[in-house]
Formats: sequence, structure tokens, C-alpha cells
Amino acid sequence: MKFRYALLLLAATAATPALAADFSFTGAFTNPNDVQTFTFAVGSPSTVTLRTWSYAGGTNAAGAAIPEGGFDPILALFDSTGAKIGENDDGGSNVAADSVTGAHYDTFFSSALGVGDYTVSIQAYSNFAVGPNLSDGFQDSGNFNGRNTDWAFDLLNVGEATQTGGGTGAVGAAPEPATWAMMIGGFGVAGGTLRRRRATPALAKV
Repeated sequence: MKFRYALLLLAATAATPALAADFSFTGAFTNPNDVQTFTFAVGSPSTVTLRTWSYAGGTNAAGAAIPEGGFDPILALFDSTGAKIGENDDGGSNVAADSVTGAHYDTFFSSALGVGDYTVSIQAYSNFAVGPNLSDGFQDSGNFNGRNTDWAFDLLNVGEATQTGGGTGAVGAAPEPATWAMMIGGFGVAGGTLRRRRATPALAKV
């Protein structure tokens, strides 16, 4: 019995990737052609979601209230070689409408990603990535359009994330199924040991 529990623990441990976490970042641009980048790691194949909050406002993954009024943001995603995976300007029905303009201009981008390192950039509309690679740069055509320079960005379901230039923003992690299996296995070992101890008869006094 003890050997079986040991095998269960070993299998669960081997199958358990790093905890998936949600990260929230906030900041402000100095000029409309600024580009802020972030690097993040994916420990096991998973669907990663990128979204902004600063245009229409809302509550980010950290539980912070983000006011509306920020510029129209763009998010671009690149793999470890710098190749562009995708780019999103407007999140449509996935994001809230701004109370002043009625526009759904926050971004929402979800992608199934394999294990590896990635880079995501945030920039003001219409400062899109120029070509298929991060090294190609951006169009330098951003515009705040009379709105403030603040941005707020969530990176969801990744192993770790870092804002370029320093700073991390992990706001919590939830155990994945394999983690729960390991925990349950541990409880089983403890319970089995306790039962065996209770079943051991005491030696009779002479």
C-alpha cells in the first residue's frame, strides 16, 4: 500500500507544471509612440489571454479599479525568436464600452501557446508593428486622441512575467489539476499511515 501511494506521488509530481498565474501591470506613456514590452514564460501548453483595461476601465486581475479615459491601446505578441504571433487593436464584445465614446477599444487577445518564452508589447493606436518580427519595429504613428496617457494590462495563465526594465506583477496562482492530485495523494499517504498506526496492537503488560 505504501509503495502504491509513493508511485502516485511520483506520477503527480512529474506531471505537475509550474503554477499558472495572472499578472497585472499599469503605467503611463510619455509620448504617443512609446512601446512597452513584457516577457513571460509558459511552462506547459495552455491558452494565454492578454487584455487591457485603461480605455473603458474596470477591475483588473489584481482586483484594482482601473479608471476609464486612457488611450486606445494595441497589444502585439511575439515568440522567443521575435516572430509575430498576432496583434489586436479592439476587443469588441470581449471588453466593455467606454461611457463617453461608447467604443469597445480595449484589447482582448487569447492564444493557445506551447512551452517557451514570449514577448508582448503595448502601444497606442495606430502604432502597429511594422513587419513579421519584433526587430522590424513599429510604425511610429501613435496618437492619444485627447485622452490620458495611462495604460493597464493583464497577462493571464502564465508561469511568470516581467515588465521590461524591471518589475513583476504576480497577483495570484491557482493549483492546476495535477497539483491537486499530488495534494490528494499526500493526504492518502498520511491517512494510510495513521490507520496502520491505530491498527497496531499494544503489547500486553507482564
